[in-house]
Amino acid sequence: MVTGNSVIKRTYIGKDFQDVMELPDLIDIQLSSYERFLQRERLRRGEAPEMQGLEEAFRTTFPIESPTGDMVLEYEYYTLDEEGIKFSEHECKQKGLTYAIPLKARINLIFQETGEIRQKDIYMGDIPIMTDRGTFIINGAERVVVSQIHRSPGVIFSHEKGVYSSRIIPYRGSWLEFEIDQKRELIYAKIDRKKRILGTIFLRALGYEGREEIIKAFYKTQIVHIKDDRDEKNALVGKVLAKAVWITATTEEGEIQKKLYRAGEKIHPHDVDELIVNGVQSIEIIDFEAEDSLNSSMILNCFEREEIKFVKEDPSRDEPSRDDALSAVYSVLMPGEPITVESAEKDLMGMFFTSRRYDLGKVGRYKLNKKFNFNPPLEEFTLTKQDIIATMKYLIKVFVGDENIDDIDHLGNRRVRSVGELLANTMKTAFSRMERIAKERMSLKETETIKPQDLISIKPVVAAIKEFFGSSQLSQFMDQVNPLAELTHKRRLNALGPGGLSRDRAGFEVRDVHYTHYGRMCPIETPEGPNIGLIVSLANYTRVNDYGFLETPYRRVVNGKATAEIEYLSAMDEDRYYIAQASAKLNSDGTFADSQVSCRRQGDYTTRAPEDIQYMDVSPKQIISVSASLIPFLEHDDANRALMGSNMQRQAVPLIFPEPPRVGTGMEAKCAYDSGVLVKAKRPGTVVRVTSTEIIIRPDDARNPDERDHYLLVKYQRTNQDTCYNQRPIVKLGEKVVKGQVVADGPATKNGELALGRNILVGFMPWNGYNYEDSILISERVVKEDMFTSIHIKEFITEVRETKLGPEKITRDIPNTSEKSLDNLDSEGIIRVGAKVRSGDILVGKVTPKSETETTPEFKLLNSIFGEKAKEVRDSSLRVPHGIDGTVIDIQRLKRTEGDDLNPGVDEVVKVLIATKRKLREGDKMAGRHGNKGVVARILPVEDMPYMDDGTPLDICLTPLGVPSRMNIGQLLETELGWAASTLDEWFSAPVFQSPTTEQIEEKLKEAGLPVTSKTMLRDGRTGEYFVNPVFCGVIYFLKLHHLVDDKMHARSTGPYSLVTQQPLGGKAQFGGQRLGEMEVWALEAYGAANTLQELLTIKSDDMTGRSKIYEAIVKGEPSTTAGIPESFNVLVQELRGLALDMTIYDAKGKQIPLTERDEDLINKQGSNF
Repeated sequence: MVTGNSVIKRTYIGKDFQDVMELPDLIDIQLSSYERFLQRERLRRGEAPEMQGLEEAFRTTFPIESPTGDMVLEYEYYTLDEEGIKFSEHECKQKGLTYAIPLKARINLIFQETGEIRQKDIYMGDIPIMTDRGTFIINGAERVVVSQIHRSPGVIFSHEKGVYSSRIIPYRGSWLEFEIDQKRELIYAKIDRKKRILGTIFLRALGYEGREEIIKAFYKTQIVHIKDDRDEKNALVGKVLAKAVWITATTEEGEIQKKLYRAGEKIHPHDVDELIVNGVQSIEIIDFEAEDSLNSSMILNCFEREEIKFVKEDPSRDEPSRDDALSAVYSVLMPGEPITVESAEKDLMGMFFTSRRYDLGKVGRYKLNKKFNFNPPLEEFTLTKQDIIATMKYLIKVFVGDENIDDIDHLGNRRVRSVGELLANTMKTAFSRMERIAKERMSLKETETIKPQDLISIKPVVAAIKEFFGSSQLSQFMDQVNPLAELTHKRRLNALGPGGLSRDRAGFEVRDVHYTHYGRMCPIETPEGPNIGLIVSLANYTRVNDYGFLETPYRRVVNGKATAEIEYLSAMDEDRYYIAQASAKLNSDGTFADSQVSCRRQGDYTTRAPEDIQYMDVSPKQIISVSASLIPFLEHDDANRALMGSNMQRQAVPLIFPEPPRVGTGMEAKCAYDSGVLVKAKRPGTVVRVTSTEIIIRPDDARNPDERDHYLLVKYQRTNQDTCYNQRPIVKLGEKVVKGQVVADGPATKNGELALGRNILVGFMPWNGYNYEDSILISERVVKEDMFTSIHIKEFITEVRETKLGPEKITRDIPNTSEKSLDNLDSEGIIRVGAKVRSGDILVGKVTPKSETETTPEFKLLNSIFGEKAKEVRDSSLRVPHGIDGTVIDIQRLKRTEGDDLNPGVDEVVKVLIATKRKLREGDKMAGRHGNKGVVARILPVEDMPYMDDGTPLDICLTPLGVPSRMNIGQLLETELGWAASTLDEWFSAPVFQSPTTEQIEEKLKEAGLPVTSKTMLRDGRTGEYFVNPVFCGVIYFLKLHHLVDDKMHARSTGPYSLVTQQPLGGKAQFGGQRLGEMEVWALEAYGAANTLQELLTIKSDDMTGRSKIYEAIVKGEPSTTAGIPESFNVLVQELRGLALDMTIYDAKGKQIPLTERDEDLINKQGSNF
């Protein structure tokens, strides 16, 4: 990574060993996966695309043949129309469009009889392009497609609930399972979880004709000569025949061959004599002990089981035929269907042996070859008989105890599907729909006039792409709170989603940390809550191999000497080796310093001699993710708190004046660099112009003297989470820059380093109960100096629609509004940029035509005299919602008349952006990097804060009780080192698991002239007296999180009511009230607060007449009125009436009480004896 002179120089402090490998590009998993799918770079270079991704989707669908076979649609190649990209990324965001490239395919229509070819380049829809930050812009919003971790295709052997079973899982197609009945020692096959079929019957259906053939497939045999010798005879007893014994018998018809014994029969003592009598010279028997043979008689048991089912019914046969077997299998697959042997055979063969219906995929085939050591490896992507026999053999061996079962959570059995693969699968499904339509059209159209474009419908393709990016569970709205949140979102692995697990069914084992996660998936970073362990992060050095398995790098060790050679190993490969840790002591020549080295193999940790070790870790931080490796002294924190720490860094709001941490881990620069928020120089040169909005560089390798590189900076843009995206230049005029150097900072970065918060002076001490239970006491200086001030930008949209009664209008002429409220609007009725607005202010004046009331002659006269004026319009202006105030920073208008693509019925869209400066205030959530979170309880004047002997007041007081039980001691070590760093004005890098020792920290404190214990006597700011005990002080890095009190504060007097129950709505978004639920009613009942309870349940809620009367009474200053009947009671009565129970309510005097207006009318009519 290139770092310019503007980047902070960090001093390394910690253990005396270094990483042997640079960190890879952190968003490579997204970029390379999509490049493999689209192959845009290859096409740009003019090379032919490889058989993967989109190309593979085309090749597997085409050629499409007509049902009669007279026409064929053939695919030649596809192109991406670079010229056809209509809008830039920025324009797409503004106009709410998708950033995409037109896809065209060269399709030939060939007529088989005449050989005529009609050729056409067909437009196949727009394919979204990935930005260089690894995101997509879909309908104007940045989205990320998260990689999915799912069960790998292949074969898995398991033992659950006392049943040994194996499953062959394809990439696409039917599941084939085998299971063992332990009691009877039989093997059964199951297809797609249907009823089980006896193993040998299934094999016969596949084409293994007789017993001999099946025995040959499973067992090794040997030929034994029969001698009339007692010992030899005894040796034969108990052996099993591998081949039937035939003898020549003489009958009336002459000599015929007669079967004496069947294959698979056990030899008894009298059978040996029988063989000798009949002159049988030699027999072929099963050799159970041979190397490649099965050591179990399970297949033979299956033969006996067949007898019961098939042979007993028809004694003339000695074994079931293939037709019997096919019928048996088909009756399980299609119960109740009429069986024909031909269709049964076709169906069974099609199910597993044709590429159209069954696909193991590259991965599935690789896993099967690896599992069964096929030599040479098989190449077919469908099942073969060899696979089925090998699976059954292996399962029986597992049952006998010769082989082990598989661990389903082992990363060798789980693989990653990234964007490219997910989209390729979507395209394949879409293409198969397109193929079906094409075939239908082929049989309907006239051949003379037909063209390729008449046959191909791109609707399914366009719909599939839209559905995938717009509403797939794995296409997510990008988490854009800060650069770390973006980066982590792109590196996330999700076990949910289509074809994955579901939250409710995922057990404990799937979520738990597994030893194969080492160096592949972070054991720390995962959400708290129902998704724990199902959503994880990639570890720092991980890469995804061609098969989708996660690999981690290791340093090769040869003859006890560590070399510089680095190898990536997958979880399967790693299981064979002993691996030393990165911190193992080495001599200068690379040999191990100790005679016994601590190492790991599979899940065990042992010590071995250096000669036994084959690999060594490349870095201590290779086991954790980016977020976790930004926490200094991570090894001193409890795992639960580290988890919170890494999750909360992602919620840190970008501040106006950010500052990198005094105690960092050396990951800050890499993290900011790869997140894509910085501006980097494309080539070396000299800066010739710098403003806040652009940087111009004269390149060194310019072809002509006027050539310049322009870098436009993003200013105050709204992110997905309403935080502020702003770039600031960090180079000076005339400065020389190199390729890849950071020339401008982005949000939450400073000098090219990630800067999520601020370094502040902290004391761990209680202060008048204001930091009880993790509350935080903060000095007013922090607020005044805008240390934790952030900018938030909200977007408000209004649409001008065409209604049935006429078009809506944007105007300044709004009915029933005062002139004062129109002050900030321009002549058109739109707010001016720069205006300060508060809740309720008009942003865009808009009127909608009202439906005309019955027109009286006078109204008609007025209308004819004044024209349109007298027509009724109602105010439908866009107003600032409750609880928002700020400054209008931008107005964007999209008009249909100017060629903008708007939704049907919409003539114009106006967007207003309002920026709010949020200072730190009570109720805001703050946190350190160690999971030490709290809420600001009080902001104290500087003069009242505890201060040191030199008069320095503390910035923040944290409770000391938050440390021991949480076991996140990292915050204390950070505080000590941070104090030394800020006193010495140094910036430290203390990488994770390489942290400095307490001695090193003490040395730095001494150097800075600070107390070695980091404790000092403080005075009370109010009295000037010393506190009794010395207080632990220092400098800690603190963040302001996205949970801001301004977004959560909410109050309501009157507002909207629910239509049926007439109760206030709930929630801030609906401007709702607070619910007085069942339990709250009990509490008031317990106190006997009858009147309070009555008014809460009636006039303050759903007594419609009562609530308007009480409001009137309050306004007029009259005494309050009595409560009426709540509307929810009326709802109950109406429901009872729906059950044909007529309920009427009477008061104490026996007078009927009306519940609705209709009731009232009826009562009145009865009263007047109507």
